[in-house]
Amino acid sequence: MNIYDISQKAGVSTATVSRVLNHSPRVSEATRARVLAVMEESGYVPNAFARSLGLNSMKTIGLLCPNAADPYLSHALSYLERELRRRQYSCLLSCCERDLPSRKQGIELLTAQHVDGVILMGSTFVEEKAKDNESIRKAALQTPVVILNASLKAPNVYSVLCDEQQATRDAARFLLESGRRRILYLYHSRNHNGRKKLNGYRAAHEALAVPVDEALLRYFPEDEMNVSHVRDELVRLDEAGLRFDAVLASEDLLAVGALKYAGVRGRNVPKDLSVIGYNNSDACLCCDPELTSVDNRLKAVCEHCVSVLLDVLEGREAPQETVFSGELVFRQSTVSPSSTIEGSTVSSAAPSQKKEVNP
Repeated sequence: MNIYDISQKAGVSTATVSRVLNHSPRVSEATRARVLAVMEESGYVPNAFARSLGLNSMKTIGLLCPNAADPYLSHALSYLERELRRRQYSCLLSCCERDLPSRKQGIELLTAQHVDGVILMGSTFVEEKAKDNESIRKAALQTPVVILNASLKAPNVYSVLCDEQQATRDAARFLLESGRRRILYLYHSRNHNGRKKLNGYRAAHEALAVPVDEALLRYFPEDEMNVSHVRDELVRLDEAGLRFDAVLASEDLLAVGALKYAGVRGRNVPKDLSVIGYNNSDACLCCDPELTSVDNRLKAVCEHCVSVLLDVLEGREAPQETVFSGELVFRQSTVSPSSTIEGSTVSSAAPSQKKEVNP
């Protein structure tokens, strides 16, 4: 018997059960009595380590990271740890490989430590097949789970992410509206989020009735995602006769490799070649010209992950899913935004959010 079972039998949300355990005044006496009756009938005793009979907690959040050396994830780790510390929580970090068995084992090891909640870092954790997400659902029966940058609908699982399909669509559309017609798309992931970005690239072409040349789609696996390899591969493609007047990349390092290629081949950026990256990382400022990139709001996403998790732990209502919009940050590797034709969807507005309260 766990908190989810109690909520099902009492006909209330898991957040309401948590409020009862924490003696919150935001529960009616009738609801409190019903929940307590179900607990007594079921012989339910909250985890002594994590909740200490609803009066205390370990004040520790488990963080599971598939690759701490990855620039995106290392920044996410820094933001999460900083925000947890600010909120008087400590974190327990565990690293795993990207394959499914390693991720499953990592989740099991963290939940065995009786942490108050778990944050899964990155889209790697969510699979297309429902059975492959069973370890997440099982963990959520014991403790709240928040997934950073991926979406999974399941009881006691919360998702905070950037709309990467729309962000990539906006970036590709900007290039098309600035006169580019052969956009080389470089990508490094074939998981759910990787496909969403690719769909955004295709959607921009479809919206402007520009055919997609499949030869312009180039995949770089993780072990080949380095600047020199991308540079050399683009030189090879150029020498083989592949024409392209822009590069859109799913990660900034891929885009930096494209800038290095331009230097080798004597192509002027942005006059002859426009280049856009993704993540708006420090790498954008370490190249010449500086790189235009999609800011996927990582800091805001991480801070919201912590906020959602602590709301759940402290018995407040929390959105099951929050989606931030990305923003295209312009630098020297593209033409000025004023050069685009009227009707561009690219915006520098604050991120929008979509919230769905737990049923």
